[in-house]
Amino acid sequence: METRVNKYLSEAGFCSRREADKLIDEKRVTINDELPEKGTKVVDGDIVKVDGDIINNIVEHIYIALNKPIGIVSSTDPTIENNIVDFLNHPKRLFHVGRLDKPSEGLIFMTNDGDIVNKILRAGNLHEKEYIVEVNKEITHEFIFQMGNGIPIADTITNKCIVTKINNREFNIVLTQGLNRQIRKMCDYLGYQVVALKRTRIMNVKLDIPVGEWRYLTEEEIEGINELVQESVKTEEASQ
Repeated sequence: METRVNKYLSEAGFCSRREADKLIDEKRVTINDELPEKGTKVVDGDIVKVDGDIINNIVEHIYIALNKPIGIVSSTDPTIENNIVDFLNHPKRLFHVGRLDKPSEGLIFMTNDGDIVNKILRAGNLHEKEYIVEVNKEITHEFIFQMGNGIPIADTITNKCIVTKINNREFNIVLTQGLNRQIRKMCDYLGYQVVALKRTRIMNVKLDIPVGEWRYLTEEEIEGINELVQESVKTEEASQ
């Protein structure tokens, strides 16, 4: 059986495919003690190493929902203070799915299943993420309308989305995009500043634990994620 080396490392729970490509570029990966290219395939019997350590692709997959506190950085880099891996302090090597910026809190997935990370993050797989946002002044009907119908940021127009007013200064928003600091930039464009931002749902998983705590995803939640990922991949392939 042949597997591309980046997929091999992601299925082994070592890192995502994107991070694996970076490790290959940095010449930290070897196959049978030789440096591979990104497209090199691993076959049965090959010995894959990262920084000289053998990587075994037989692994039990772990899926965690974490309520990330404000101040924790979505990074696996051990040199970054308050990184999410050190905060979680799990005995297994895990990495985050997507990002939640430092001033924000709420739901983020942690896993060692690089394949599911790749599928969730793949462009075109439009998965819902829900947030509660507090801003610095009164929310108008015009603000809600504009937020829901597209805001020009980062050389693009944001996708239409569902935005609902909660009270004078809070609103709920459901995104299917993952642009960097998207909600904050959307609000900035309309002259508002974000005071607090919390992610309350990713796909079929709702935030139901206190800030700073985590739990394993249920079998039902994992099955739901896999179904959603599978359907979006099929939709993407059908459109090509």
